[in-house]
Amino acid sequence: MPVRWTNQFTKMKKSYITFEVALMNTYAVEDLSKSKIIEFFKLHWGSPEMVISSGIYDCSALDGFAVLNEEEKIIGLITYLIKDNECEIISLDSMEEGKGIGTSLVQEVENLAIKKNCKIVKLITTNDNLSALKFYQKRGFILSKIIHNAVKEARKVKPEIPLIGNDGIPIRDEIEMIKVLN
Repeated sequence: MPVRWTNQFTKMKKSYITFEVALMNTYAVEDLSKSKIIEFFKLHWGSPEMVISSGIYDCSALDGFAVLNEEEKIIGLITYLIKDNECEIISLDSMEEGKGIGTSLVQEVENLAIKKNCKIVKLITTNDNLSALKFYQKRGFILSKIIHNAVKEARKVKPEIPLIGNDGIPIRDEIEMIKVLN
């Protein structure tokens, strides 16, 4: 099976099937300028502050990984923290869905969590985020807890959290998801 490398893609062709895998430039966020990280969060979240039931976080100060395109623009970013034997994903953003960016970033965190002897990776999403629920379940995460009215509490700290989210669904509850690591 011939493999041809190009600047942007690796292509493997066999009869009628073509696979394309983007070559991603993945960096630890500590290797990027803090201003670039802050700018990203302001653009996509309104601020780098993340308010969830597990705590209030400055995402620009957390560990993480980023994928940059050829123009050095962030097209994917994940932040996490490790506490005891657990790794918690605090944020995951992919600006180009369906290209493996989110999957690659989650795998980076899972690999690091295994090296750090974590037993689980967990995260929190909201009840309206159906795409996140699908994404994580396809990657082995399970629903572990529903925190009713958690977003109402979060709005007391961060009032700019919208009332209505994806697909017109009211944003009310948080859903904790976990993946047990082998």
